[in-house]
Amino acid sequence: MIKKNKITILSGHFGSGKTEISINLALTEKRTHEKVAINDLDIINPYFRSRDVSSIFQQHGVELIAPKNRLSTADLPIVSGEMYRVLHDHRYRLIVDAGGDKDGATALGQYYHEWKDLNLELLFVLNGNRPYVSTLEGALYTVNQIESASRLKVSGIINNTNIGSETSIKDIERGYELSSSLAEELEIPLLYTTISVHLKKEAENFANNYDVVFIERYMKMPWEKE
Repeated sequence: MIKKNKITILSGHFGSGKTEISINLALTEKRTHEKVAINDLDIINPYFRSRDVSSIFQQHGVELIAPKNRLSTADLPIVSGEMYRVLHDHRYRLIVDAGGDKDGATALGQYYHEWKDLNLELLFVLNGNRPYVSTLEGALYTVNQIESASRLKVSGIINNTNIGSETSIKDIERGYELSSSLAEELEIPLLYTTISVHLKKEAENFANNYDVVFIERYMKMPWEKE
């Protein structure tokens, strides 16, 4: 996962897979940065949140910024004040797992004056198989809502089109076409396509022609867990 920016914010519609990408990015960044923190700012989705894999971050030395103890599982719009400590510490590489849509992006807006002059990027994760963003019009509307609520401009697109373990190369290719159209309309780059490692062999041809990042799946449905 390629990025030298100090702060990377990942946002996207519900079910986009931004949390999965946030986890993978934080673990990858730890290979080259002494201090890496991931801020779980997703106050909308109680089912897939970075804090749910806190043990993995512990194992790899990644600092998790999220509500503590009993508040960690609360379905409430709670954010941690620890964010301010990390924001202005130049030693940190910070990944922010933000909530999707306008409501989720509103939590970003409260930090605007803190990070408006920092080295920051806001990336939109697109899963073209999700309702409301499966068309160019829907995706554009969602980006507009996120930008309005966060007071930030989306600077790049990530194609993460999938349907979990049922994903096919056709799904990925359709998502790539939609992501390309979105990037062209917004006049920003389509950075790369993320593909689960279990599809590495099938995606070999696609990866030879386009920018691809293979990711591990850490967030699984209850019936997928051992």
